[in-house]
Amino acid sequence: MRAPRTLRTLAFRIVLIYVVIFAASAAALVAFSYWNTRRALDAETDQTIEAEIVGLDEQYQRSGIAGLSDVIMSRSVRGGFGLYLLTDPLKRPLAGNLDAWPQMRARGGNLVEFNYVRRVGNGSEEHRARGRVFVLADGFQLLVARDVDERYKTQHLFTTTLPWTVAMMLALGLTGGWLLSRNLLRRLDSINRTSREIMGGDLTQRLPLTRAGDEIDDLSENLNRMLDRTERLMKGMRTVTDSIAHDLRTPLNRLRNRLESMVGHRGGNADSRGEIEAAVGETDTLISTFNALLLIAEAEAGVVREAMGPVDLPQVVDGIAELYEPVAEEKGVALEVAPSGSARIEGNRSLISQALANLIDNAIKYTPAGGKVRVAVSDTAAGVALSVSDNGPGIPPSDRARVLERFVRLEASRNSPGTGLGLSLVSAVARMHDARLELADNAPGLKATLVFPRMGLRHAAAT
Repeated sequence: MRAPRTLRTLAFRIVLIYVVIFAASAAALVAFSYWNTRRALDAETDQTIEAEIVGLDEQYQRSGIAGLSDVIMSRSVRGGFGLYLLTDPLKRPLAGNLDAWPQMRARGGNLVEFNYVRRVGNGSEEHRARGRVFVLADGFQLLVARDVDERYKTQHLFTTTLPWTVAMMLALGLTGGWLLSRNLLRRLDSINRTSREIMGGDLTQRLPLTRAGDEIDDLSENLNRMLDRTERLMKGMRTVTDSIAHDLRTPLNRLRNRLESMVGHRGGNADSRGEIEAAVGETDTLISTFNALLLIAEAEAGVVREAMGPVDLPQVVDGIAELYEPVAEEKGVALEVAPSGSARIEGNRSLISQALANLIDNAIKYTPAGGKVRVAVSDTAAGVALSVSDNGPGIPPSDRARVLERFVRLEASRNSPGTGLGLSLVSAVARMHDARLELADNAPGLKATLVFPRMGLRHAAAT
């Protein structure tokens, strides 16, 4: 299952990476600060404990156990965070503000930590303490410690809240990234929608601009300027090429008519008539070449998109097949139309008919006598497929992309009539209809298939 489109945007990934890095960095910085602060406070506590032990040891050296007990009792009644306990060799309390020798945990060196019960008002609480045990002569022991419960409570609070803080940072960052991605995706969708319309041939479209004035607006504005210039150049080039094509096609038609008139009304020997008929054939080839070039230009420019409408492919197939049946019979090739139900697409009927005619013409041309050309319309998972298959020599896989270019003819077809524009026109018609042209092996022969999107899906894909 794929993630929602918003979560797969570049903006969301950038925000996610930034939030993760920021959260990890913030957590590491806070943890380091806390660890450094705690180490400094522990060092301060240890120094205080060490100073007290030195002072009490001096008192013991001067006054013995009795004097030490008096000092400890004096310090114990002051309250505060100091903890003291003087015991005999059997660890029975002699003086101090601890009731009994506690259960201790070593913390490195001579330092220990332990829990004890502290009276608070009319009740009591369990607190944490940190201290050091000092062994006196004759087995007497002195425990000097400081109450560090507030520090441990702070540590517990820190270890509890830090994960939640990081989680909240991630959640807020993800939410912000999602909102940013959705806003950016909305703008990119608008740009992509306009771009698809431009690629479809509508050069009057322009990329939308907002009031943000950010980098995307700058890019859109530059692209719009480029499109303005491209549109002017395309219009100028189209005007020139159309003028050339029309200006040349008209005298060519006149030349053809005059040549036919010469054949029909003038005498002459067979050689001269043959030369004139050959000139008529060459003229027809030139006229068909100009017509094919104009159709390819119109298809690639999308100038006939206004003529789009529902097209029933089986009807188109029946009409073109009926037109080419005499040609197939003359060559001894069987032209077969596979039965099919209704298959309607959205397209330009004239261009689709021309593309199908080119495919059938090529199939008949390269299929040897006794072979078969089969035309079929089928509804597949990929869309509505229009296929033309033959038993000819086929096209090697390495050349199938190249034959879609203009004026490309393979060595096997050098001696057959043609201009090398048939498959180029079919490819241009396919692109105009958002269809896919597939050339496959028919074992033997070639199978050319146009896969059109179903009605309604083409418009949805464009938007």
